[in-house]
Amino acid sequence: MPKWTSADLPRMDGRTVVITGASSGIGLISARELARAGATVVAAVRDPAKARSALAGVAGAVAVRQLDVSDLSSIRAFADGLDGSVDVLINNAGVMDIPAARTADGFDRQTATNYFGPFVLTNLLAPRITGRVVSVASQLHRRARLDLADLDWRARPYDPMQAYCDSKLAVVLFSLELQRRLTATTALAAHSPANRINRLRFLLNDAERGALPVLYAATQEVAGNAYVGPDGLGSIKGYPVVRRPGKRGLDVETARQLWAATAALTGVGLLPAAA
Repeated sequence: MPKWTSADLPRMDGRTVVITGASSGIGLISARELARAGATVVAAVRDPAKARSALAGVAGAVAVRQLDVSDLSSIRAFADGLDGSVDVLINNAGVMDIPAARTADGFDRQTATNYFGPFVLTNLLAPRITGRVVSVASQLHRRARLDLADLDWRARPYDPMQAYCDSKLAVVLFSLELQRRLTATTALAAHSPANRINRLRFLLNDAERGALPVLYAATQEVAGNAYVGPDGLGSIKGYPVVRRPGKRGLDVETARQLWAATAALTGVGLLPAAA
């Protein structure tokens, strides 16, 4: 069977795609390819000047907007200032294995960037999203030890790599509960010094191929809550296929509880509960 690449992207004319973290890496490649396919891309980035420089050579319609996904006020300002509908939201921005730090809202910065921010942004934009939501997870969600009573790392000693794994399981569970709620109402690491696998570049996709699961999930006919990853061993290298997340990423009751706990922490959780 032929391997799916960005050359297989369908035309995206007339569609608007919001991509967080589009200044570099997978986000930048995704913005470039979707714009090439005719989409209007909104690059939602923390540093607009850096993004404009990185996106300067991109052919197509690209608008750069300021957004810090770790900051609730920035997320609200972005959502309030965005005009029209959104066909696809790609929650790509993320950090990995960073030292302990607190955001302006008092949240653990890694958890806020990787999970709280996408949760809040998706909920705020939900009434205007006409197509789908793509969130960048990681196979490391299988190593998570998510503590629903301490999502924000206040009771436990902070472990930067464990916080990353936990945030990625939270993203997978968020997708599970998001799809369940949508169905009820309408009938996816380079700067990490500790993550050793990042030093073994031959085991990993580069950014060009690493963006393919995002592009596939954003444009192909896949079921709700599909988990798209590389087709190679361990789903860490290769071309995109629909796979299964870890067993804990399919736990419906934990997904419900996680949604409630996150809504309580962030004050956002607008989508109604599923029956």
